[in-house]
Amino acid sequence: MTSSISLDRHRPLRLAGTLLGLAMALGACTHTDGVPTTAAIPNDYHMRHPIAVEEANHSIVVFVGRGRGGLSASQRTDVVGLAKSWIQEGTGAIVADVPVNTANARAAADSFREIRSLFASAGVPTRGLVVHNYHPDDPRQMPTIRLSYPKMTAVAGPCGLWPEDIGASYKNKSWYENTQYYNFGCAAQRNMAAMIDNPADLVQPRPETPAYTPRRSEGFEKYRKGAPTTTAYPEADRAKLSDTGK
Repeated sequence: MTSSISLDRHRPLRLAGTLLGLAMALGACTHTDGVPTTAAIPNDYHMRHPIAVEEANHSIVVFVGRGRGGLSASQRTDVVGLAKSWIQEGTGAIVADVPVNTANARAAADSFREIRSLFASAGVPTRGLVVHNYHPDDPRQMPTIRLSYPKMTAVAGPCGLWPEDIGASYKNKSWYENTQYYNFGCAAQRNMAAMIDNPADLVQPRPETPAYTPRRSEGFEKYRKGAPTTTAYPEADRAKLSDTGK
């Protein structure tokens, strides 16, 4: 009789301990938008390494020698390409860093005059170009003309972070749980961000472009006459490697 009474007295304590342990176990695992997370680290690499839209610099470097000013053909192509891309996506003025008091300062000044004229011919207004003169601190560094402007860019990372050992150890609980290691998926997200042309595509779809009227009219005319509207490619048969199945 005494033993039964003592067990009943400890029953509330055991029940409270069980509930406390269950609450701690559930508190270690939460859910965010339907994605399970453990110890505040999401198991989905899209959330662990999200693609963000930030303002970053797009820049090119123009190398200038000592004895000759002006631009080469490839350098003209780079400068004109920068000017055209600035018109489409620039969020600030083009900043030109031009070296002064260097061995190639005179050649750099001649080259920058040509750069300025190329910008003007490409449609860059005068207020769209800001010039900064600089002198390299390291004499071994080759003075160059640096052209840059800010733009909206999709970025992800940084990658290569290893907060814990991915091998089997008593400290690494994720190894026993067979979950993704922290750096998993970071390179894929970073490459995807680098391939995105317009970061706005991550947030909203693009509007529809106008239909190509001549092609659409041709399709309607075939439909009116009852002719097949599919497009035939005569060269498709020549591209086949085998006639098996005919």
